[in-house]
Amino acid sequence: MSKITIAALMAVSLFVGMLILLEIGRRIGRRRLMRDPKGARAGTGVVDGAVFALVGLLIAFTFSGAASRFDHRRDLIVQEANAIGTAYLRLDLLQPDARSAIQEEFRRYVDARLAAYRKLPNIRAARAGLADAAALQNQIWQQVVVAGQAPGASSDAIKLLLPALNDMIDITTTRALAVQMHPPLVIYLMLVFLALTSALLAGYSMAGGQTRNWLHMAAFVAVMAIAVYIIIDIEFPRLGLVRVDRFDQALVEVRATMR
Repeated sequence: MSKITIAALMAVSLFVGMLILLEIGRRIGRRRLMRDPKGARAGTGVVDGAVFALVGLLIAFTFSGAASRFDHRRDLIVQEANAIGTAYLRLDLLQPDARSAIQEEFRRYVDARLAAYRKLPNIRAARAGLADAAALQNQIWQQVVVAGQAPGASSDAIKLLLPALNDMIDITTTRALAVQMHPPLVIYLMLVFLALTSALLAGYSMAGGQTRNWLHMAAFVAVMAIAVYIIIDIEFPRLGLVRVDRFDQALVEVRATMR
């Protein structure tokens, strides 16, 4: 089961759970009002305010973090495109007989990187594609080293080419680690717990009405459930609604220059 499917199920479960707790809180509040009409609401405003403030703070914290990581992943795509473009241009420093074969390996490498991300949300296929690209990385590195040691090769050329090639390889590791950067699970559990608690307290506060305010109840739980889903969706920007796919165009444009 994919992460986005789990997020959708969590949002639906949160929606239903909050509706149930709103009703439970309302019934508890009505019983309390019947037994103690004057003291049933004493001091509840302070508790409600503290819980709702904590819910808002946690949502803001998790959303801000998810948005920051989303922007970072987009920036890494651009950085990879720049690193590949720089390394490819520096291949011109090699001797012509070695250059053409390495340039072809570069084309295959960029194609493999693009193909791997296009296979998502099939994570297994995407990982296999990234493994193929990593194998091409090793081939390119070995070929460049051999070309740099060939008779007549310029030592200054290889000194310029290897750092650029190293940057191209390093950025793939950075991108792989960036994909795995997420808040601890306890943060999401705390968010769900506080959302359910706020629903219970909100239901208690609604106990004074003779009829249920379905509009406010539905709006409250829907906003909370959608907020939780969007936060998780942003954390996995190639699997859900919020995506970074269009930034792959930077790699596509670099590939187009490799004639």
